[in-house]
Amino acid sequence: MKRNQPRIQLSDHFTYGRLLRFVLPSIVMMVFTSMYTIVDGLFVSNFVGKTPFAALNLIMPLLMILSAAGFMIGTGGSALVAKVLGEGDEKRANALFSLLVLTALIAGIVLSATGMIAVRPVAAALGAGDEMIDYCVLYGRICMISLPAFLLQNTFQSFLVVAQKPGLGLAVMIGAGVTNMTLDALLVGVLGCGLAGAASATVMSEFVGGLLPLFYFLRKNDSLLHLTRPSLDFRALRRACANGISELMSNLSMPIVNILYNLQLIRLVGADGVAAYGVIMYVNFVFISIFLGFSIGSSPIVSYHYGAQNRAELRNLFRKSVTIVCVFGVCMAVLAQVLSRPLAMLFVGYDAELCELTRHGLRLFSMAFLLSGTNVFGSALFTALNNGLISAVISFSRTMLFQCAAVLLLPILLGLDGVWLSIVTAEVCTAAVTVTFFVTQRKRYFSEKRETGT
Repeated sequence: MKRNQPRIQLSDHFTYGRLLRFVLPSIVMMVFTSMYTIVDGLFVSNFVGKTPFAALNLIMPLLMILSAAGFMIGTGGSALVAKVLGEGDEKRANALFSLLVLTALIAGIVLSATGMIAVRPVAAALGAGDEMIDYCVLYGRICMISLPAFLLQNTFQSFLVVAQKPGLGLAVMIGAGVTNMTLDALLVGVLGCGLAGAASATVMSEFVGGLLPLFYFLRKNDSLLHLTRPSLDFRALRRACANGISELMSNLSMPIVNILYNLQLIRLVGADGVAAYGVIMYVNFVFISIFLGFSIGSSPIVSYHYGAQNRAELRNLFRKSVTIVCVFGVCMAVLAQVLSRPLAMLFVGYDAELCELTRHGLRLFSMAFLLSGTNVFGSALFTALNNGLISAVISFSRTMLFQCAAVLLLPILLGLDGVWLSIVTAEVCTAAVTVTFFVTQRKRYFSEKRETGT
């Protein structure tokens, strides 16, 4: 038995085992990313107090909106670069890669400066009172310092997979995650630096996650990608951004949907409903990150074989990927049911009534995991196939259209349970859209016969 397995390459034929080994680093990478906010929330809630904790959650949508550009550039750009690699043009692929990294860095600097100015009026518009608004500004402005590095981190998550270095991406993300957790414990738990300590821990972890890959690609390395003289191909840049529009829309729509959920919960059960929803969102971040990690890890493979016009391998990847995300979905839905009480107690065990409200909401909400994996993968699949329009339709339907409609209408019919079941309804409706596109686009992308214009 061999101790060292050969390195998996994008051009390989993928069995279930090979595919899972290749995407595993991306899955773990996304789980660690999702832990940032959760760890901050746990330490702030337990060591600083409920008002700073509320301020952290209130200003978080602004940070999510500003960082969304990194996912757009990384996902849309990596699909384009992987396709060019599949076509055999390594020089152009590296020039485009360099242009996209430079764009992410410039965008991060501009958005950081904008965020510094906007954080106070945005916090006020979101309803922060006199006591809370100063906490919002403190946390938000400190986090703006590392926004350029965070955009690079989000961008490199996809490109490290294209470079056939998912293990390096995992190592970087583990390093960033451990940095965040360690500094939270030290600055908040031991030294008592409060909300500023939590924000500082996040800043340092994002510098680790964004700058280490930058240094790696600036030096000579044995990967498929290298930072070289950027190609000033603005048409390709527009194409990459358009292709990644679904990821941008997902990250922009989430804060809007969260606001609608909070408004309905305040109307129905008051502040306890908002607290319960916050806990459910923390759990959701971790579970959904598994689907996102699989999609990030598998998308460059799809893009490569699409560029190489290897239809047989595209069909193989599609069938295996759908099977895997469906199995993952069933496992996560069952796991969430079983762990609903322990998870609720971890965050709000000090209040029995709130704990039961959270447990009940999580059990209803978690049924969405049965279908969310198929929908997340469906959007990522069409991004990988350089069809940003279909990807955006699936993403917009899932994260915005159906959720907004459901959270506005279902509580009228079902009361509080209607809020928790809104995400389930949205995933069911989106699954119908996703499967429709799978069927109607099958011949274009997966048929034996190569068609003109694809």
